[in-house]
This record gives sequence, structure tokens and C-alpha cells, in this order.
Amino acid sequence: MSGSTSDLHSHGTQLKNVTEVTTFILMGFTNDFEVQVFLFLLFLTIYIFTLVGNLGMVTLVIGDSHLHNPMYYFLSVLSFLDACYSSVITPKMLVNFLSENKSISFLGCAAQMCLFITFGTTESFLLAAMAYDRYVAIYNPLLYSVSMSPRVYVPLIIFCYVGGILHGILHTVATFSLSFCASNEVRHVFCDIPPLLALSCSDTHINQLLVFYFTGAIEISTILIVLISYGFILVAILRMHSAEGRRKVFSTCGSHLTGVSIFHGTVLFMYVRPTSSYSLDQDMIVSVFYTIVIPMLNPMIYSLRNKDVKDAMKRVFGKNWDLDKVHFSH
Repeated sequence: MSGSTSDLHSHGTQLKNVTEVTTFILMGFTNDFEVQVFLFLLFLTIYIFTLVGNLGMVTLVIGDSHLHNPMYYFLSVLSFLDACYSSVITPKMLVNFLSENKSISFLGCAAQMCLFITFGTTESFLLAAMAYDRYVAIYNPLLYSVSMSPRVYVPLIIFCYVGGILHGILHTVATFSLSFCASNEVRHVFCDIPPLLALSCSDTHINQLLVFYFTGAIEISTILIVLISYGFILVAILRMHSAEGRRKVFSTCGSHLTGVSIFHGTVLFMYVRPTSSYSLDQDMIVSVFYTIVIPMLNPMIYSLRNKDVKDAMKRVFGKNWDLDKVHFSH
């Protein structure tokens, strides 16, 4: 009888511990204050560049009629996604660098995970749609305006978002259905799946399979679309007689391939590998790279080698510069 009473008591204590985890502590990189101040300044600079670069690209596409075509609509959606993607992670991380209280609520952690998976998956689908768009534009330019009419590219963009939202909800529900009854200290700067699975006292085998198979399926399908599209593009390039035409194709496709390679390379490293090879400290650095650094790099990757974007910048910002000079002279 006393044994059953103690069992009930320990079971009750376990239940109490399960329900007690209402907040998580985001441990971050280090406890050294000087290093934290340096990291704060570094990531604040990156975040400012990210917002200016990506929102600037969105403004440019909306404001310049020369960029009103599917290629640049896709690029503006990518820039918007990157601005959102970075904003889900960075502000909270910046606050934590300078704050002693590094806690995030259970719901806040779930919302952060859901949003960053949603934006990341949407970006993965969008990069595939952009590759298909380049294939249509280069392989059959005369039919481009028909093949990529609003009736085609608008549903494509909507599909990217719907796929991202469903994937985000799947992993968030699966992760936060687990019991967290031991430590609430997350070895990370944001609520990512691997460090939260490491905290759970439930069996996480199904969760690990979900991450591996769903992320793997999305990665394989989107990378295949990119590779097939660029296979056809390569055939089209080899048929071109104009050296100028080839140069223009290489400049627009080269930037897209660079963006795709960096993004997919880091995602594959993070999620599509055996769980035995997980190292939380190493993974934290890699995930910071693809959630914070890549969104800053994308506007540079897509604009520096793109003549249309450079010309649009001269038209939009040059016009404003002229107006400022007129006002100044008055």
C-alpha cells in the first residue's frame, strides 16, 4: 500500500513537472558580457542591412514599372520573406544579448518555431518556382508572357506560402505535443527543433522521422526542380549564338544558383542527416547563418550582378537625389 502511495506521489510530481514548463530559457552563445555586447553590435548591423536591403528591393520592384514582370515579382516575394524570416529570430536574440532574463514563453517559443519554419519552407518552394520561371524565360522567351501570366505565377506564389504554413504547423504541433519535464534551458538563440527535442522527456523518435522525411522530401523535390530547370537552361545557352545573350543569362542565373546553393546547403546540413551527428553548438552557428546571414546576402546576390536592378536603382534613387539637389539649391 505504501509502495503504491509513493508511486502515486512520484507520478503526481512528474505531472507537476510536466505542467511547470511554461517558459524556456534561450541560453545563446556565451555568458561573457563583453562577447555578448560585440555579438549584439554585429547582429544589429546585419539586421539593419537585411531590412534595408530586402525592403529596399520590395520598394524597387513595386516602384519601378520596368521591373513589373514575374521574375522580379518572385524576387520581391523572396525579399519580403527574408525580411520576415530574419525578424522572427533577430529582435528577440538582440534583446537576450543585453538582458539577464533570456526567457521566452511556451506560446512565444511555439510561435517563433512555426513562423521560421513557415518562412524557410516557403523560401525553399519559391527558389524552385524562380528556377522554373528562369527556364520558361530563357527556353521559350516568345511565349514567356503567356506561360508566366498572372494566372500562373500568382497561384505558384500562393502554393509556396500554403506549403510553408502547413509544414510549419506540422512540426510545431508535433514538437509542442511532447512533454518537457526536466530542464527548460534551450542550448540555442531561438526555438529550433533539434535543441527542443533534446530537452523533451518524451520519446522523440517519431519527431525525428518527421523532420528527416518531410524536410528531406521538400529539399529533394525543390532541388530536383532547380536542377531540371537549369538543365534545360544550359541546353538553351549552348544553342545561343549571341555572346551578349549568353552573358546576360549567366548573370541572372548565376546569382539565383548562388542563392539556391547557399540556402539548400545549410538546410541539408542542419536537418537531413542522422540524429547521431547532431552537435547543438555547431548547429546553432549553422542555423544562425541561414536564418540571419543569408537573408542579408540575398539582396546583394540578386542585385549586384543584375543590370535591370542597377538601372532601376539609378532611376528611383537618382530621381530622389535630383529632387534633393533642387530643394537644397532653393
